[in-house]
Amino acid sequence: MSRDVPPARRSAPWLLLAPTWLTLGLLLVLPLLLMLGISFRERDVYGGLKPIEDLGATVVSGAFLANYTRSLEPIYLAIAWRSLWMAVVTTAVCLVIAYPVAYCIAAVAPPRWKTVLLGLVVIPFWTSFLIRTYAWMFLLRTEGLINTALLGSGLIGKPLELLYRDGAVLAGLVYGELPFMILPLYASLEKLDRTLIEAARDLGAGRLASFFRVTVPLTFPGIAAGVVLVFIPSLGQFIVSDLLGGAKTMLAGNLIQNQFAVARNKPFGSALAFELTAAVLLCLLVYALAVRRAGREPLL
Repeated sequence: MSRDVPPARRSAPWLLLAPTWLTLGLLLVLPLLLMLGISFRERDVYGGLKPIEDLGATVVSGAFLANYTRSLEPIYLAIAWRSLWMAVVTTAVCLVIAYPVAYCIAAVAPPRWKTVLLGLVVIPFWTSFLIRTYAWMFLLRTEGLINTALLGSGLIGKPLELLYRDGAVLAGLVYGELPFMILPLYASLEKLDRTLIEAARDLGAGRLASFFRVTVPLTFPGIAAGVVLVFIPSLGQFIVSDLLGGAKTMLAGNLIQNQFAVARNKPFGSALAFELTAAVLLCLLVYALAVRRAGREPLL
């Protein structure tokens, strides 16, 4: 049957996809390949790239992997571990906060209020993330709004050291990423068939049992999408940790930025960036496999 289709019609889908593939190739694949190539090079004295004198000897000796070997040193592994657990905690806190919020918007709020509540969730995007992070600095500093309120109420006798702590970085990460968890959860909860919950209640399941055995499995695609949308940006975040954590809290994003902007070590920075990119792609692969195994359509 396919032989009867004219060649022009068979090539039409590929022609329609050509702009997409071209854009992805120029803006994603090509920069990744350039970054991968630079990661195998060596920095010269002035921050440039040393010329490769003997490519064969470099490959045989394994010297081209020097930057990746360096990234396994304890000091860099500690930064990677801090980035990982902060991203995990941020994702968990966002999920705990966002699920009730999304459920209330999708299932409890009257229809006329849903648009207003969703608008309130999206409103933070109207302001620069950098400005919103500076606002958190105003709230958390020793003479900021929180300490001023606590001192005025007599609950504390001296200002609390809230800024430049891991807790401040976590607060900033949760605040910045929370909408990315609420929106996919709302999309899943909005499409939830309420009759299935009613059937579970009729069969004797309590509120808690019907929630964990019916609602949560049916909204798994939204949960998985929210986890990916929060975990990945949190893993590479550097603005929040730089402003709210100062020099005390360095994450993987800060380390990569410092290699390019301060140390001027492009090969090592490229190696770290490529490792982070590989971790992100792995997270996306796990998400796709998990959603496919659950028999659901991915939201991403």
